Amino acid sequence: MLKECRRGLYLKTTEETCKQKAFITFHFIRLFMAEEKKLVGKVSHYFTKIGVAVIELSSSLSVGDEISIEGASTNFKQKIASMQIEHKNIKKAKKGDSIGMKVDDRVREGDQVYKISK
Repeated sequence: MLKECRRGLYLKTTEETCKQKAFITFHFIRLFMAEEKKLVGKVSHYFTKIGVAVIELSSSLSVGDEISIEGASTNFKQKIASMQIEHKNIKKAKKGDSIGMKVDDRVREGDQVYKISK
């Protein structure tokens, strides 16, 4: 017989107790080690030849933050090495700023930018 739980199905027998504990422990660890993503902006333009994205921010962002850029055909993570506003290097950008940032891969207009926190 199967017993349903919140995160899946497992057998309801005394032989399966070890497997149940392992299953629960795995999901408990995964829950607390999971990365949290927060939407911080969206790509408004991409300069193909120089590999720079213009990102309109809906939240603050700093050099050294890890981000994930996601879209219909885009999905990669990278650390922010540098950012610019009007060709001037900055260390922190705030909500409402439009920043230029070198990206590791091609992005497209409308791609979502998430800040990853662990």
